[in-house]
Amino acid sequence: MKRVHLLLRASGSTVATAESLTGGRLAVALTDTPGASETYLGGVVTYATELKASVLDVDEGLIAEHGVVSPECARAMASGVRALTGATYGVATTGVAGPTDQEGKPPGTVFVGIAGPGLLEVAALELTGKRDQIQDRTVREALAALEAVLRREETPLG
Repeated sequence: MKRVHLLLRASGSTVATAESLTGGRLAVALTDTPGASETYLGGVVTYATELKASVLDVDEGLIAEHGVVSPECARAMASGVRALTGATYGVATTGVAGPTDQEGKPPGTVFVGIAGPGLLEVAALELTGKRDQIQDRTVREALAALEAVLRREETPLG
């Protein structure tokens, strides 16, 4: 978490989160580092499908066609929270933590979306374990994905 904060700070960037299956855990991880208020603007937990549409402006047609457990929804959530907050980067988590299937997809089916300047990516994860393990692993994977983007975007010195 500290590495992400330092990379964001070095580039003068900010981040916001849109969470579903992680229920706020990603926000907690990002704010655990002292000084995080310099880089973390805030986030929303849109556990209910209708909130993804009304708060994050995820197109209802997209939800009807692809579902909320989809790469398309993860991308739209990341873009939506970025637009809502004005953050440089938006990071979204959506998927199935369990214990039962959702939209015909098994627990551990997870998508992490990242939106940024000229960037709209998604990581598809197939995780195993109990509900809390899937949630915790999703947070770690989301932070790792954001760190990878920030390192890629980093301007070399000299």
